[in-house]
Amino acid sequence: MTELTASQRMDIVRTKGRPTVRDYIPMLFDDFFEMHGDRLFGDDGAIMGGVAYFKGMPVTVIAQVKGSTLEENQQCNFGMPHPEGYRKALRLAHQAEKFHRPIICLVDTAGAYCGVGAEERGQGEAIARSIMEFMEIKTPVISVILGEGGSGGALAMCVCDELAMLENAIYSVISPRGFASILWKDASREREAADIMHITAHDLTQLHVCDAVIEESEGGAHTDPEQTAENISEFIFDALQRNLQKGLDELLNGRYNRFRAIGEFQEGTAEG
Repeated sequence: MTELTASQRMDIVRTKGRPTVRDYIPMLFDDFFEMHGDRLFGDDGAIMGGVAYFKGMPVTVIAQVKGSTLEENQQCNFGMPHPEGYRKALRLAHQAEKFHRPIICLVDTAGAYCGVGAEERGQGEAIARSIMEFMEIKTPVISVILGEGGSGGALAMCVCDELAMLENAIYSVISPRGFASILWKDASREREAADIMHITAHDLTQLHVCDAVIEESEGGAHTDPEQTAENISEFIFDALQRNLQKGLDELLNGRYNRFRAIGEFQEGTAEG
C-alpha cells in the first residue's frame, strides 16, 4: 500500500469501523484497570489511562479515545482532549515513574479541543507541561500513532523514546483542514493540503520523526484488527526490550537527542 497518497490514507484512518483503543487495549494487554480524573478538575473521556500487563510485564497505558458510534463520540468529545485529559495523562505518567513501569501511549486525535472552556482551564499550558515533563520521565515511554496525530494534541503524548505509526496513520503540526483554512482560506482544499504536507508514516520515517512503520492488514486495520494488533504488539515488545536495557542517563539523553535531531535541513549559498 506504499503507493497510496496522503489523502487516501486519511480516508482510511477515518473509515467507519476502524479499530479504536477500546478495540486494541483488550487485544494488546491483560487485566487493564482504568483510572480516572486529574485530581484538579475532573475526568476527560477523550483520554483513557490505567495499569495493565503486557506479556506479563506491568505497564501504564495512556490512550486517546475515539468512538465507533455517535453516542461514543459524544462521550469522548470526538477524540479531542480537554486540559484535564492531559493532566490525567501526566498524573499517570508520574505514577508509572514512581513504580518503574514502562509507559505505552496510543495516539489517535485530530487535535486538542479548542473550545472556550478548555482555554479557560489552560489547554495550552497543559499540553506544554506534558511535553516538558514527559521529556524527563524516568522510565521508558513508547508511543504508537494509530490513526490521526494532529498538532499539539498528539505531540503531548508523543514525547517518547521510540515512536511508531501504523501504515496508514498521519502525523502533522496542524490538521490538513486547518492548513488549508490558514494558507488558502478554503477548508474544502483539505485533501490537496494533505498531499503536500509530508504527513504519512513513510514521509516521517524519512524525516527521522517516526522510528518505525507498523504494517496494517491488507486494506487497512479495520479489515483484520487482530492481525494489526499483533503487529503493534511485536513493535512494543521489541521497543521495550531495547529501552529497558538502557541506564537512566542513557535513556534520558537518548530521548533528548532524539528530538534535537528532528528537522534536518541543508544550508545553501546565495548565488551572484
